[in-house]
Amino acid sequence: MRPFTTLTGIAIPLGQANIDTDIIMPARWLKHVTRSGLGIGAFEALRADPANIFDSPRNKGAPILIAGRNFGCGSSREHACWALADLGVRCIIAPDFADIFAGNAVKNGILLVELPEAAIAQLLRAAASEEITVDLHAQTVTSASVAPQSFNIDPFRRKCLLEGLDDIDLTLAEADYIDMFEAKRAETRPWAEIQARQ
Repeated sequence: MRPFTTLTGIAIPLGQANIDTDIIMPARWLKHVTRSGLGIGAFEALRADPANIFDSPRNKGAPILIAGRNFGCGSSREHACWALADLGVRCIIAPDFADIFAGNAVKNGILLVELPEAAIAQLLRAAASEEITVDLHAQTVTSASVAPQSFNIDPFRRKCLLEGLDDIDLTLAEADYIDMFEAKRAETRPWAEIQARQ
């Protein structure tokens, strides 16, 4: 997973509340089992409008998305995060997020920033003409016209994003302990080792 430190870029000013995972990634796309290529189906219903904000010349490929309350509600499909990442989104700023979506997002390298609605309104206005900067080290969001807005993040999730650690990386970091456990098991329970090889 690519580490997330500081990101400056265009922000898509979606602003809508209650964007569920079916809007982010319609169910018909769930037959795909790879993470790449799903960006084309992201927000399919909204992007059916030729004047949609996702495909406008300014916003196409933007790495930041600004949304309303309860972003990512609905089903637990991880495909929604895969699609967002494939679309180029690395950070979503909203007043709050659905819990399962939040867990999936971090595991896929997407930073979720929770800010008060007043700050969201300022950033939505700024996004029309300014780039937004998100600094995970300082835990701030700012732009040319918006003073630094501080945000909180779970320390473990912050560490994973800063260091680019997904679940596999976290497991591999314990490889020495796993090897020691396996060696001890082979020594003290040889019958288990034989069964494991069959």
